[in-house]
Amino acid sequence: MIIVDSLMVKIALIGLLGIGAQWVAWRTGRPAIALMLIVGIIAGPILGIIDPERDFGALQEPIIKLAVAVILFEGGLSLNFRELRQAGGAVFMMIFIAGPIAWALGTGAAHYGAGLSWEISALLGGIMIVTGPTVIGPMLRTLRVPSRVRNVLKWEGIVNDPIGALLAVGIYAYITYEGPNANIASISMDVLAASFLAGLIGAALGYAITWLFPRGHVPEYLKAPFLLITVIGGFVIADLIMHETGLITVTVMGVVMANRPIYSSQALHRFKEDLAVLLISGVFIILSATLDWETVQQFQPQFIVFLILLLFVVRPLSVLIGLLFSSLPWRERLFIAWIAPRGIVAVAITGLFAIRLVDYGLPGAEALVPLSFAVVIATIFAHGFSAGWVADKLGINEGKGEGVLIVGATRWSVALGKILKSLDIDVLIADTSQFALRRARHEDLKVHQGDILDEAHNDHVELGEFQHMIVATDNDSQNQLITADLGPEMGFDQITRLSNDSRGKAKSKVGHGRILFESGADFNSLLDRERDGWRFSKTKITEVFSAEEYRKNLETDEEPLALLKEDRRLLFFATETRPVIEEGDVVISFVAPDTPEERKADRAAKEAEKNGDAKSDS
Repeated sequence: MIIVDSLMVKIALIGLLGIGAQWVAWRTGRPAIALMLIVGIIAGPILGIIDPERDFGALQEPIIKLAVAVILFEGGLSLNFRELRQAGGAVFMMIFIAGPIAWALGTGAAHYGAGLSWEISALLGGIMIVTGPTVIGPMLRTLRVPSRVRNVLKWEGIVNDPIGALLAVGIYAYITYEGPNANIASISMDVLAASFLAGLIGAALGYAITWLFPRGHVPEYLKAPFLLITVIGGFVIADLIMHETGLITVTVMGVVMANRPIYSSQALHRFKEDLAVLLISGVFIILSATLDWETVQQFQPQFIVFLILLLFVVRPLSVLIGLLFSSLPWRERLFIAWIAPRGIVAVAITGLFAIRLVDYGLPGAEALVPLSFAVVIATIFAHGFSAGWVADKLGINEGKGEGVLIVGATRWSVALGKILKSLDIDVLIADTSQFALRRARHEDLKVHQGDILDEAHNDHVELGEFQHMIVATDNDSQNQLITADLGPEMGFDQITRLSNDSRGKAKSKVGHGRILFESGADFNSLLDRERDGWRFSKTKITEVFSAEEYRKNLETDEEPLALLKEDRRLLFFATETRPVIEEGDVVISFVAPDTPEERKADRAAKEAEKNGDAKSDS
């Protein structure tokens, strides 16, 4: 018990439980936030190992607030204005029309459905316009819905977080302010003025970072910690002006940085993503551990009425009214009207105000915590497990992608893209160099300029569009990094990479992806062969021209690259993976200047000539 009572052990245990729950979620495909909730409840109210109020005391609130600030900043970094080209109008309507309607309807649902006072209902209704970016992102990665839908849901989830918090701030101020000027107008002006100032602070910090970093004023090894402390400092300064306005500062700072060049290393992007995952894990374990049996017993049957109203009335009505004059197709509007999972930000904000209002002595404030957790559980399970089914029924699920993503624009990869395109396979070639992509553009192939790791994590490149990714840059370490990073998300069996091992001894490693070609041919030898006139060919396997016949026609160093099955599946040959060639398959090969078909014709001609000579001799 002495060991368990150690605060150091409990902090380590919180990290272990949070990351462990996320790992189990990844392995099982279940919503991570639901598993973290279960683990936190087991460690908290059930076993009593973690008691945040007892263990952290006065540190509990600032820990949660700073963690939420970093999470929102990381979300803001994924908001690029180019995503608004198609969905800008709908995003505006969702925030400024659907948002207020959802607040009004949510307030009524909390008052009449849950039986809360008007003050508490207005506070809860404001917070509940906050959707969960930490839940929506992973959910949308498993679906292939139109990019307009993805962008609307992502922008709504991140931008509405500080707006919901500020609504709660204004209502909290109205409830607790007892001065002579306690009226809605004066409080609203105070909140708006503080919000505007917080936004200016965030914009200034974002511009400062994007000015300092590219000019080398901060060394590379200090960029990540410098950025983190700037985010925390900006949040604290704005929060001192007015509670929760720091959320605006960090969100605006993230959006500014997302739309200005940083020219920093991939380590900076990985740092903020890894930090966000750690904070989400830890904070959600802490929040769910704050539940106790007394709080759970406060959940009343009438609260179920509120949940039903929130799911089937508040969200659908607010979205459909808000998007009434939008250009979005009605099927996409209906999908958006259904999807609104709440996550860590909603629970964290509710928990903070619940603590303050209970201390203030407001009746009914104790119901905020069980209600917020109930909303999170209900929306995660209702929306998380039904999103695919709803998308199918509405006809907007674009299904499993059949395209191929090629990372690295070389003469060899462009030639591969051409042969795949000739088979009606969508091909996208990605590279950081605009110059390298010229050849692909000349061949009328789709291209994307940018770092594939950053682009994929920020959803600028949707991995769901592709059934396979070929990593073919000239940097073997970069190839392994891309494979290891995107493998868990896309599937290691859907990624192959070129090797730079010229000794021909390249082998696949766990977590580093499969190596293309049965021989493991290296990058330089493939480029040399391509310069010597080698090319890709496609061969249809039939009853007449069998797989055995195809193999006989291959000369030295020639080998198959991939099989296109009749169901449009594309299977690649690798050092440790050899798909079975069957009748009806189309085999893509990398061969010398003359093709197997030409060799077959030459052999037939020679055989006929030989037979003719034999007849003449007789």
